[in-house]
Amino acid sequence: MSESAGAPVLIFDGDCPYCSMAAVALRRLEGVEAVPWEADPVGPFLDAQFGARPFAMVLVDPGERLVYAGRSAAEELADRAGTPGIVGGLVRENYERIAGVVGALSGRGRDPADVHDTYDLDDDAAALVETLRRAASEPPEAAA
Repeated sequence: MSESAGAPVLIFDGDCPYCSMAAVALRRLEGVEAVPWEADPVGPFLDAQFGARPFAMVLVDPGERLVYAGRSAAEELADRAGTPGIVGGLVRENYERIAGVVGALSGRGRDPADVHDTYDLDDDAAALVETLRRAASEPPEAAA
């Protein structure tokens, strides 16, 4: 098993330059693998985990066997980045507003799905985490 096999995987909006830059920063600072929502393996993973393909920021932590989505993902990422607890709470409480502003600035034509909880990692989805890792092997385009 590789050292990164237990590392968290972030599913992010690859069409959003701001999200891409944040994904690059997390990858460098926190060892989080980052894969754009538009990558081929993401759909099957989301289908297995949620029974649908919600357009949302998703943090998959196979070591904890947890999946954070939407506000929960944003708050968890803020906490893992070492920001003060109040920052994570502010991010969680203002997730929709932040997503709306970022979406407008990036020209994204869709709104994030209304999934904001922490979920147990489904066994079928867990079996697909490695396919996400392979899709994350290339840095997001914003890093180029």
